[in-house]
Amino acid sequence: MTPAMTLISFTADGRPFWGVARDGGAIALSPDFPHWPGLREVIAAGAMDEVLAAAEGRAITHAPGCFTHDIPIRDPEKIICVGVNFPDRNAEYRDGQEAPPNMSLFIRFPRSFTGHGAPLIRPPESPQLDYEGEIAIVIGKTGRRIPEEAALSHIAALTLCNEGTIRDWVRHAKFNVTQGKNWDRSGAMGPGLVPFRDPSQILDIALTTRVNGDLRQSDRTSRMLFPVARQIAYVSTFTTLVPGDIIVTGTPTGAGARFDPPVWLRPGDVIEVEAEGIGCLRNGVADE
Repeated sequence: MTPAMTLISFTADGRPFWGVARDGGAIALSPDFPHWPGLREVIAAGAMDEVLAAAEGRAITHAPGCFTHDIPIRDPEKIICVGVNFPDRNAEYRDGQEAPPNMSLFIRFPRSFTGHGAPLIRPPESPQLDYEGEIAIVIGKTGRRIPEEAALSHIAALTLCNEGTIRDWVRHAKFNVTQGKNWDRSGAMGPGLVPFRDPSQILDIALTTRVNGDLRQSDRTSRMLFPVARQIAYVSTFTTLVPGDIIVTGTPTGAGARFDPPVWLRPGDVIEVEAEGIGCLRNGVADE
């Protein structure tokens, strides 16, 4: 199911805009709200409903093919990713350990993501570019030590993420994955932001990843080892969450690294990450 109204960031003729996606095109709203240079500022002002209302009855300003998608929040303060968050993913590690009491976390930089429709970039240093389809939440209001029962009220929007990974670089060191997770444009985020209005949008929805039309990953958010509310509560214990921060919530089993032999992404491949009510994030692959 594709959401009716999605906020997007995009570039046309070398100029950055934000606005609303419609019928494959875009309605630029940023010229009408110059005091909010990006969607992060819109969210911080609590103005998502205001700008969505401004799009009602408006004609498309940028036709399909006349613009490129950017990641929805171009300049988040933080992108925090949750690792090994589905039961079958924990079993994939074959270390005999039960699910850990606390979640694994790592940081990604905005530059490591590209927008919907743009290719993931495979670097010359490694052929091991892999996919990880995930749902990402965007924080809407500031909080520290947020109680789990209040955590969902801090979400402003949902989006999708292909948390692309250079697998051999993840294993370069003993206990960190940073260098395998932050290659420029190795992942993707988008297409846009779906306003979060009800817990049903995240508690039990289907998440899938397809590569060249083949289903590779499929699970439901209700099976997360650490549900989204727990993620927000845990992360906000040690750092203040602010509007525009992004938490990437975890990927199901089925990444290319788990095939025997592994199946890495190659130029020409098309990856589609889809979730109920959020949309479909589609990207190709190209060599750097």
